[in-house]
Amino acid sequence: MSSSSGMDRPIKRSFIQRHRRLLVGGGLCLAIAATVVWFSGGMASRSDRLPAASLTIGQVTRGSFHDFIPLQGKIVAHDTVLLDALEGGRVDKILVHPGDWVQEGQPLVDLSNSALALDVLEREARLIESITQLQTYQTSLEQARLANDKALAAIDYDIVRLRRSEQRRDVLAAQGAEPAELKDQVEDELQYNLKIRPIQAEGNANQDQLRRQQLPQIQEQTAKLQRDVIITRGMLDNLIVRAPVSGRLTALSVNVGENRNQGESFGEITLDTGFKVTAPLDEFYLGRLQMGQTATIQIGDQTAALHVVRIYPQVKDGVFSVDLDFNGASPAGLTPGQAVAGKLALGRDQPAVLLPSGPFLERSGGDWVFVVSPDGRSAERRRVKLGRRNSDQVEVLSGLAPGDRVITSDYTGLERTARINIDN
Repeated sequence: MSSSSGMDRPIKRSFIQRHRRLLVGGGLCLAIAATVVWFSGGMASRSDRLPAASLTIGQVTRGSFHDFIPLQGKIVAHDTVLLDALEGGRVDKILVHPGDWVQEGQPLVDLSNSALALDVLEREARLIESITQLQTYQTSLEQARLANDKALAAIDYDIVRLRRSEQRRDVLAAQGAEPAELKDQVEDELQYNLKIRPIQAEGNANQDQLRRQQLPQIQEQTAKLQRDVIITRGMLDNLIVRAPVSGRLTALSVNVGENRNQGESFGEITLDTGFKVTAPLDEFYLGRLQMGQTATIQIGDQTAALHVVRIYPQVKDGVFSVDLDFNGASPAGLTPGQAVAGKLALGRDQPAVLLPSGPFLERSGGDWVFVVSPDGRSAERRRVKLGRRNSDQVEVLSGLAPGDRVITSDYTGLERTARINIDN
């Protein structure tokens, strides 16, 4: 009995046995957390010592953020006109040179094209033949009108003549001096003319209406053909390339004896309308750029103000272009192709907490900085949030306060550093 009761007694499990799964899971979580902490701490747990002379330190201040970007452009003529070959041909003469001032309509280059000359002659012959046919048809319509009027006049004349003859024959027939048969012939002929007169008059009216409808069409077509003749003859005149406007001939790439295709550009005329600035910009700013935005450039010891007048949205190699006009007359002494530098404003000045810009942004990406201690002997790594930036300023959104001093020089090699000891 006693042995049986000992076998039936329940066995108590220890705490570890009862919570094994929980303890294993918790231990695993602690291990993972420790690993994360170790790695995160290892990313920036190092201390480095640097000489103060190798560091650039900037102070956080409160001021106005100037929302601008650097502008690197060049001076170009405000307005240019390309010279095109209206007709292709062989270059026979060059009458001007680059740099010459040319007047509108002035001959610049003489071309020759024998195939074009023959084609013009053939076209002109066909056009003149068509004009002759239209003029012949117009003449025939007029002759038909005259013939119809003449036929109607003849019928009216016969009616008057026959009526008079009928009256005389009535008297003679009554006296028995003339046979009644002659009287009847006159009456029959009179009745015939009275019947055909309205038919002739109606035909005349119909043909005259048709003639009136066709004459304007003939005249319009004739005028068009005559204009085509002038245009066709002008094709030969187009072999003389003339200046489309008055201005300075700034480019002329053509040589005697070479052939030029129709529509090919080979020169440029610059109008005397001043200069503008054209500049490439990073595609990052394409969405923020608008017409009329202002800019300034430095020309010698003077500052010139400009504004955006054209945006070219085509992006090539990550860059798009803009044109800027001077506010007022172009400054004196500008040269086409001259390089200029300045600033392009993207928005108005706004109050903000500011940090001087520097090379540190390239390594930190604006996510962290080294803040210098009050005694200037060390700098601690600190996470920050930065906003807009230009070549001089960076907007501080969080992590820094006015008065803080920050190392703004290059952070190369300091990516895993948490503290810098500054050696004075």
